[in-house]
Amino acid sequence: MRLTKQTNYAVRMLMYCAANDGKLSRIPEIAKAYGVSELFLFKILQPLNKAGLVETVRGRNGGVRLPRPADQITLFDVVKVTEDSFAMAECFEAGEIECPLVDSCGLNSALRRALNAFFAVLAEYTIDDLVKARPQINFLLGLEPHPQPQTAA
Repeated sequence: MRLTKQTNYAVRMLMYCAANDGKLSRIPEIAKAYGVSELFLFKILQPLNKAGLVETVRGRNGGVRLPRPADQITLFDVVKVTEDSFAMAECFEAGEIECPLVDSCGLNSALRRALNAFFAVLAEYTIDDLVKARPQINFLLGLEPHPQPQTAA
């Protein structure tokens, strides 16, 4: 299984907003920090906003921010909004399936169990976990200048 670029950058956008500590983040700044097009981020913004994972403020001084604390937004929340399909095999897809084992297949059962385990692990991690795992994230994202080394007095 491979997650899409949309999911990857949706998580990154939420991490940026979390690192920006409640302030409004602007799409051009986020795009610059990650080296991705603004248009791509605007496309991702719509489903995130609709799902309540971000909130947008319009206007000249507008931007985007998290509507709730980052420790209340899981990776699973993001993935279920940004991924179109979790069909790991033909038997996961809707529609007519030609396999005679579809209702009693060991592969189907194993893949479903693996997918559920994948979702369970994603549900254990929050956006806050990802941000706190990188102590210099604000510097790396260009949100603050490089910390100056402390000199002995």
